[in-house]
Amino acid sequence: MKQPTGTLFTVSAPSGAGKPSLVRALVEVEPLLLGAVSHTTRPFRPGETDCVNYHFCERPQFEAMLSENAFLEYAEVFGNLYGTSQHFVEEQLAADQDVILEIDWQGAAQVKRLLPETCAIFILPPTRNALEDRLSQRGQDDQAPIDKRMAAAESEMSHYVEADYLVINDVFDQALNELRAIVQAQRLAVANQSRRHKAQLEALFS
Repeated sequence: MKQPTGTLFTVSAPSGAGKPSLVRALVEVEPLLLGAVSHTTRPFRPGETDCVNYHFCERPQFEAMLSENAFLEYAEVFGNLYGTSQHFVEEQLAADQDVILEIDWQGAAQVKRLLPETCAIFILPPTRNALEDRLSQRGQDDQAPIDKRMAAAESEMSHYVEADYLVINDVFDQALNELRAIVQAQRLAVANQSRRHKAQLEALFS
């Protein structure tokens, strides 16, 4: 892949930690940050829109794209496939656009291996009780799926140590401010500034 000038962020969290709401709010307040829309075989949930929340597709279509190496990362979660278009991400980063991926820890690990300079962020709930309450309040699942997600969350949450930054989503506004601080600090890192302002720096020291 061509050396990008944009910054790639990944945000991972167990189901129920508030990741979608935080990422959506972050993109709204950070105009230079673009949220990538993943492909998925998961069915629509109430209120979701194709090409906005996800690119919804059937499993054969997803598997065809997979065979063409169309995904930067992909994973199967609770029987559904999720993947991020490699072409889209590379195109945006090359155009000096910062991109954020809302993906699970497996996908974040894949991206980090391919693009080590990716900034990986992990979001955790404040307590196990808070996590279970959030899952129960969705009103979309009976107790069996909630129990299944809670069991999976124990394993998922342990992977926070693989991220570069950790945010505890107890108070929403505070968590959002912490995410903004991470994005802004990462943009000002010497490596990123050197790529983004290469010509200006060369002229300054010529």
